[in-house]
Amino acid sequence: MNLKKYLVRALHRLQKGPGYTYKELLVWYCDNTNTHGPKRIIKEGPKKKLVWFFLTLLFASLVFWQWGILINTYLSYNVTSSLSIGFKTMQFPAVTVCNANPFKYSEVKHLLKDLDRLIEAALERILQPAVGNGSENGSAPGNGSAPGNGSENGFALGNDSENGSEPLNLELWHQIPLVLIDEHDKDNPVILDIFESSQTAGGNHSSAGNETAAPVTPANATLEEKKYKLAVKLCSHQGSENCTYRNFSSAAQAVTEWYILQSTSILARVPLQDRIRMGYQAEDMILACLYGAEPCNYKNFTQIYHPDHGNCYIFNWGMEEEALNSSNPGAEFGLKLILDISQQDYIPFLSSAAGARLMLHQQKSFPFLKDQGIYAMAGTETSIGVLVDELERMGYPYSDCTMNGSDVPVKNLYSQYNTSYSIQACLRSCFQNHMVESCGCGHYMFPLPEGVNYCNNEDNPGWAYCYSSLRSSIPHRQICIDSCKETCNDTQYKMTISMADWPSEASEDWIFHILSYERDMSTNVTLDRNGIIKLNIYFQEYNYRTISESAATTIVWLLSSLGGQFGFWMGGSVLCLIEFGEIIIDSLWITIIHIISWCKGLKQKRARAQYPDAPPTVSELVEAHTNLGFQHEDAGTLPRDEALPPEPGTPPPNYDSLRVQPLDGLGPDSDAE
Repeated sequence: MNLKKYLVRALHRLQKGPGYTYKELLVWYCDNTNTHGPKRIIKEGPKKKLVWFFLTLLFASLVFWQWGILINTYLSYNVTSSLSIGFKTMQFPAVTVCNANPFKYSEVKHLLKDLDRLIEAALERILQPAVGNGSENGSAPGNGSAPGNGSENGFALGNDSENGSEPLNLELWHQIPLVLIDEHDKDNPVILDIFESSQTAGGNHSSAGNETAAPVTPANATLEEKKYKLAVKLCSHQGSENCTYRNFSSAAQAVTEWYILQSTSILARVPLQDRIRMGYQAEDMILACLYGAEPCNYKNFTQIYHPDHGNCYIFNWGMEEEALNSSNPGAEFGLKLILDISQQDYIPFLSSAAGARLMLHQQKSFPFLKDQGIYAMAGTETSIGVLVDELERMGYPYSDCTMNGSDVPVKNLYSQYNTSYSIQACLRSCFQNHMVESCGCGHYMFPLPEGVNYCNNEDNPGWAYCYSSLRSSIPHRQICIDSCKETCNDTQYKMTISMADWPSEASEDWIFHILSYERDMSTNVTLDRNGIIKLNIYFQEYNYRTISESAATTIVWLLSSLGGQFGFWMGGSVLCLIEFGEIIIDSLWITIIHIISWCKGLKQKRARAQYPDAPPTVSELVEAHTNLGFQHEDAGTLPRDEALPPEPGTPPPNYDSLRVQPLDGLGPDSDAE
């Protein structure tokens, strides 16, 4: 019951309102508030009132301006980085070693035979020295009237060296051809076909728009006159005019890029097991292994297939066994390896660098050697001292990082290796997904989604054009950058690298004899300086650096800053804010009541407009209820001449019967009644 009474009383209070007008409420606030300034406005004289009103308004504006800056600073979620140095026993990093050459040339030569013959013939036509001068060999460069010979960078195009031998597979050439671009007239460059005058397979001749035969350049031409560039021609499909040309400043770069595109198409059709078999095997590549004082061998390495480098081998990956700890810092307690890269079996046009590619990374993470790996040179002993940096980033809303990639909208294609999330894996997975959507096939260098095949020239003739367009597309790259996130916790290995010749001339004889015997069981030396690499990987010290982020502004900082500004400019506190909130609520309350009253008045006006006569009074309603003959006079209802029927009257009340009689006046029979 008490609760019901309280609610009824509160409802009546709400209906009644504060009981003030706006002016009364404002005067009451200025007279009772604890904030400095408003009191002086109502208590001072007219001139001082104006001054204090201006000062109060000015400082209140400054407070709100400062509050806006502080709140905006807090909502920007800035962070500060702190560096701390610790000392502990650390896990030895995972070490991935690969050969710079992905396949043994002796194993893939039958697959690349046509490709090698094409590039050799093209190079002969490009690099054959010119015979004679310009007046003896034809017209000047750029007129396209002399098929057979031409020049680029001071060399003339010669006749095909394959005359009388097996025909070249020009069908392979026409899928992704190399062309010369004559830029003597920059407004109208001329496309020169290298194999215009050579023999063709099946009678097919090259024809592509404005392509002409390669012309001759005078032997004594200056550098300004030799404006030829080698380019890779990429078309949406063979014979299409929708083509693009990838220009290169050096013919070496153009040849390498062209060979990679062509070999990628060929190797994409080879099953994975065959590609693994054609790569370098662990027992042939890893000649010796020592971790600390414990011997190891190739069986302690985990094999994975890397599209860029073929078979790669990972030490201490932590997939099947626990990660190894380093007992002490220093070279004597690290990993020592001797590798054989077999440089004599390199693919000539695919691998221009010789050596081993290696990378240090966290356990259970995929090694992206093309981006983060380093080379170790053949014939040297490479020592790598390692320092550890641990990065700890704050998550949302301070940064857009992820703990395990579960909140990233890109499907991680590298999860098939059971590896952890990384931004490199996300970016490559995103690109491969765009490649599948745009080109209908996947690129050979990245893992495939389910139900998708790798691109090749036979099944996807325009894949190279599509791939090149996608790779140079800024919007597609930006989509991937916006979709992928950095990991919140990361470990980076800083390396100090030093090298020395190994083995020395004095010791190379016995070292090569021993290593050759251990690998091939032969007394003959089968190894040489061009194929041997020695690696020493160790912790320089057990000091590790932790770079952690912390919030630059917290809620405590925000509240203290807001209160400091309010107290400095207005002399206020939290209670003053409560008082200000109270007057705001009362003002809203009064406004609502006025609105309700206005709505009621408007409703009553509408009712009066519908019924113009005044409503009957209470006495008239009572008279009409008790007197059946009572009716309102309505002058317009009856004609003037028509008389009203007689109305039945009501006898007046007997007022004498209502008087009180004296008790002695009552007869004895009254009680009986």
